[in-house]
Amino acid sequence: MQGTVDGFSYGLVTPLVAYLMACLGGALGLRCTTRSMLVTRSWRPGWLALGSAAIGSGIWTMHFIAMMGFSVQESPVNYDMLMTFASLGVAIVMVGIGIFIVGYRGASGTALFTGGTITGLGVASMHYLGMAGMRLNGKLEYNTLTVAASVVIAVAAAIAALWAAGQVRGFLWSVGASLVMGLAVSGMHYTGMAALSVHLHGATSTPAGDSPASLLAPLMIGPLAFLLLAGVVVMFDPLMVMGRPDWSAAEQKPGIPAHTVHPSGRGYMPGPRSRHHAEARTPQNR
Repeated sequence: MQGTVDGFSYGLVTPLVAYLMACLGGALGLRCTTRSMLVTRSWRPGWLALGSAAIGSGIWTMHFIAMMGFSVQESPVNYDMLMTFASLGVAIVMVGIGIFIVGYRGASGTALFTGGTITGLGVASMHYLGMAGMRLNGKLEYNTLTVAASVVIAVAAAIAALWAAGQVRGFLWSVGASLVMGLAVSGMHYTGMAALSVHLHGATSTPAGDSPASLLAPLMIGPLAFLLLAGVVVMFDPLMVMGRPDWSAAEQKPGIPAHTVHPSGRGYMPGPRSRHHAEARTPQNR
């Protein structure tokens, strides 16, 4: 017997809130990834780790909020808490691998494709592992082609997002990229849900696991609190908004000579002979 699946039990409320959470996590993660490219290597791992956790938490929160609107008319739906939170770990780890590749190798060529593919597969793995944590009086079945389409969407969205993170530009650039990323992640989620069908068992007992309402409190306290803290870090870092390296501060430090800019646009540091000739041309030495 096929169950009647409804992914919009609360109308447009859950899709809209889920989309906003995906955009928030994406915006914070992309800005942290961009920031990592503007600092020395000693600071880079910290920013990349923060970006990975922000994107992973945002996508996982988006998934769970969207699942709050999921129901099967003939059976209650519960969740295995351990597997549900394991999907959060998978999202952060695999997104982190992709971000670290791009953060150290650059957002172009093989590194971008490899990092984006791993990140996209991490998003898809999080989604389907979270679905595997569902407990109901039935069996979940998937359409293979639709599942493949959802994975392709996830990978394409990840590659585009990491490419955008590699473009060291201003805050509005990252906001626009995060809106597109949120749309793609939400599209991946609901494409995956469209691949789902439920084959019900004859029994009508209450399934094992926790109800969605009982998981709402840890969801709000954990990942959402982290996203709030990450947002505070982003807002109080001026380079995150300006989107350019802090070269001027480094050049004004005592003992570090200022450099001139070569006509080609590259920085030029005069050597001893250049400084000698420059001194010889000063009015005092003429």
